[in-house]
Amino acid sequence: MSVTQNEKAARFRALHDGPAAFVIPNPWDVASARVLDGLGFEALATSSAASACAQGRRDGGLTRDEALAHARMIVDASDLPVSADLENGFGDAPAVVAETIHLAAGAGLVGCTIEDTTGNSDKPLYEFNLAVERIAAAAQAAHALGFPFIVTARAHNLMFANPSLDDTIQRLQAFERSGADVLFAPGLPDLGAVRAVCTALSKPVNFMVGIKGKSFSVAELAAVGVRRISLATSLYRAAMTGFLEAASEIRSSGEFRFLDRCTTTAELVKLMRI
Repeated sequence: MSVTQNEKAARFRALHDGPAAFVIPNPWDVASARVLDGLGFEALATSSAASACAQGRRDGGLTRDEALAHARMIVDASDLPVSADLENGFGDAPAVVAETIHLAAGAGLVGCTIEDTTGNSDKPLYEFNLAVERIAAAAQAAHALGFPFIVTARAHNLMFANPSLDDTIQRLQAFERSGADVLFAPGLPDLGAVRAVCTALSKPVNFMVGIKGKSFSVAELAAVGVRRISLATSLYRAAMTGFLEAASEIRSSGEFRFLDRCTTTAELVKLMRI
């Protein structure tokens, strides 16, 4: 690869500062990363769930070393900037989150997301002050790297029982004050809620497409203030849907009609530039 990490970081920052919303799709292996590059996308992001599922694990089933090794694989697949879904930073303490940021930079990444989930079903969200301290530690570590490593802070209140948009906005505002570069709240229920989040913040907002009934077009999201649009497991699930439909057709009827809909190996190879 001919593009340096610093150059990738500058390009990634420029996408957030540019005039239009951009889509950052989520590959799960080298081939999907190269195809997305070949299609003209300008940046990539890993998905913790897609990364884990592709290795036969549940979301959250990868260790920090495994997640970073997977991220390095995506980084090395193309010249595009790559941000990683690093879940809760792989530890409760702010110092552990800061360490994860340093390791992420060492893996060639130019950004990552850190969320406020604990992994404990009895208490799924970190207490407010600790959640803010964790993002502050991530931001401080990132901003000391010497290049613009972008920290995206995720507030997951809307994904659990008793969701509150006001509480979500309060957390996002605190994360913004603590130094996060991009803000993100999965599960926003409608465009009005998306607009409320964007209006309440001064830094770029990422919207996650992938939840049925809670996903909107690029034009709709841009109109309410979204700057970055990620896809979570959407593309992985789309690929597996095609795989399941083809395999089920073969198993149930012995037919191969799915071949009429398939792209060719030559077309894939051309997109991957190999």
